[in-house]
Amino acid sequence: MNGEVSAQQAKKIVSMLTDGGAIENVNTPLALRLIPLAQELEDFSLVERLLEHAKKVSEDELESGWVEFEQLKIVDSQQEKFVELAAKSEKIENGEALAAAVLHHIGLICLSHENYDECKVFITRSMRIREKISDDSGLVYSLAVLETCDKRQDNLDSALVHGARKLELLTNSNDQEGLMEALSDLAHTQASLGTFDAAIDLYTQSLELSNDLEDVSGQFVARWGLADICEIQSDYQGAMIHLSDCLHSFIAFGLQPPVQIRERLEALTNLENPNSD
Repeated sequence: MNGEVSAQQAKKIVSMLTDGGAIENVNTPLALRLIPLAQELEDFSLVERLLEHAKKVSEDELESGWVEFEQLKIVDSQQEKFVELAAKSEKIENGEALAAAVLHHIGLICLSHENYDECKVFITRSMRIREKISDDSGLVYSLAVLETCDKRQDNLDSALVHGARKLELLTNSNDQEGLMEALSDLAHTQASLGTFDAAIDLYTQSLELSNDLEDVSGQFVARWGLADICEIQSDYQGAMIHLSDCLHSFIAFGLQPPVQIRERLEALTNLENPNSD
């Protein structure tokens, strides 16, 4: 299972570090790391308090830059403000990671507005910095965005290149959940290109990993993709087996299965037995 912090755990951690005068012992990096937890708890007064504290105790221009970045994100600033911060960050000593993060965020803004070409420009700039500082985890995020842009623009060959590189980086990391998702992402691209054998192999690897991780959502994605391929190849029985197994996984974990599974099973049953009515 994943290592996400529950709301109760988040509240306990934040309270321990910020109640009373405890916050005075919190430095800027820790204060910034606590802000997402406070946001999860919808404690917006604490978010503001942490932001002000982080700004007050910043030790140098670089820490102030990270505080400004967080502040711009919180108030949902215009893209131009982030562009200005990125330019400023590239001039700060050891500011490469900050500049890369800001450029990546600008890319995400462009992606949200479906400005795919502009998105790729900013993400590519971020990638160059991340390559320079050997930030492999950051590169994975960059490649994922480029892969998404390529798919939405129907540039599947380019999506394949970016997805393969992302998979290579994750294979050499300890991020098993990320690896599981990358396998399914690449499988989807292969299937879209019609290279079904490669897609089946990748989906199967993702499914095996999701079983090891007991990740039901990962199982759902992989089995749904395998069912897609079976249906394309008119193997309706095979598709129903994958979807039935997926349905049983949700039930075994005490989770409500997505309604799409039952709806698709019913539709496949009608395809398998067209004269059943």
